[in-house]
Amino acid sequence: MYILYIPVNTLLKILTSANNKSLHLAAGNGLLDRRLFLQGGLALGGAPLLAATTVAATPARPDWMNRPGEPFSHYGQPSPHESEVARFASPNRVWRNNGVSWTPLHRLEGIITPNGLHYERHHNGVPQIDPDAHQLLVHGLVRQPLFVSMDNLLRYPLRSQICFVECGGNSNAGWNKTPSRAEAGYFHGLVSCSEWTGVPLSVILTEAGIDSTAQWLIADGADAFAMNISIPMAKAMDDAMLALYQNGERLRPENGYPLRLILPGWEGVLNVKWLRSLKAAAHPIMARNETARYTELLPSGKARMFTFTMEAKSLITSPSGGMVLQQGPGLYQVTGLAWSGRGRITQVEVSADGGETWAPAALQEPVLPKAFTRFRIPWQWDGAPAILQSRATDETGYVQPEREQLLAARGRHGFYHYNAIVTWSVDKAGSVSHVYAAQQEQSGADLGIDAGWD
Repeated sequence: MYILYIPVNTLLKILTSANNKSLHLAAGNGLLDRRLFLQGGLALGGAPLLAATTVAATPARPDWMNRPGEPFSHYGQPSPHESEVARFASPNRVWRNNGVSWTPLHRLEGIITPNGLHYERHHNGVPQIDPDAHQLLVHGLVRQPLFVSMDNLLRYPLRSQICFVECGGNSNAGWNKTPSRAEAGYFHGLVSCSEWTGVPLSVILTEAGIDSTAQWLIADGADAFAMNISIPMAKAMDDAMLALYQNGERLRPENGYPLRLILPGWEGVLNVKWLRSLKAAAHPIMARNETARYTELLPSGKARMFTFTMEAKSLITSPSGGMVLQQGPGLYQVTGLAWSGRGRITQVEVSADGGETWAPAALQEPVLPKAFTRFRIPWQWDGAPAILQSRATDETGYVQPEREQLLAARGRHGFYHYNAIVTWSVDKAGSVSHVYAAQQEQSGADLGIDAGWD
């Protein structure tokens, strides 16, 4: 993993340059004005990133310049030198073919997740479906039941939307008393962001003629688990999509080929893969994954149910757990991702002193609703221990909570919708690890949550 580093002597030239008098510390412990990375691009207002060196001789031609390259391929693959950029699979220890694999967020850039790295959640393996033998049934409280083939679905006008999909159990090791030692993506990586292309669900439902008494839609998948889940009709008629394509190509089997439901901003379990049936109903089906699972006991004794929206969240991906600031003191780029199921991210603040002071980060365009937003801020590390945090705010005014706030509101029996501020500790050697900002915990054993799923 590469971390942008600028030598301290170069930094001093930048900060003392007559052209950069407006640049100053934006918060405690070395966080600089976000405009530092916006003025003059990578040259940072004209100052070079690399110190000048004397070239003694012309470099020798590398071996790969002395022989023909590889032939054409039918489908491109990553370089073998990038083999560490991979999903991390965690199968269930009890049920075969039940488990997850995490997206390596800490090894990616931008906001789009490559198809082969999109996180996975399977309840009974990945079905291999022949699209010519697969149909979507729309039935229940409708005027005209429909059977729609994949070929016929492709005849409808398609639309595209960039949005994230996040498992309701993402980051849930954060409920534990002991901080996770996993790398950022293998702790928070049950979330990915893609451009999805398909048919607005409202088009098909309108064609079927939904009865006014139908307040819910029961979605069924064609996997061996026969996933079924209840979706409010209002969401189905709003921005839900019958997705056929992901990032320009047909869906991968592990992501729902040939058809999946996309509900922008809502928890992943509702985005049913391998979709085969939609039933209009007056009431929710009260299936396993909305009663025994995806519910939580609160301190009051009541249970949270139908908690559809994924709240605002942010994560510093670099520097993050397991990384080392190997170049020593100097200027580094702090970067990460923020997202909210409520809409656009309007602000991400970063702290280098454990939340004592905060500075606004630069938000990289495009900033889209219900999608990843990449943020960046320059940080001058002086070599002393530091505590890095990020805090997201969305367009509704919702602010990402501190962990103590989340525990106070939700108690110690949480499993889903963990969206607290993530804290990274940097020691004097530059090693980065996950810590909790406040180490005071309620008594009791860990919840044993280490897989990010149910």
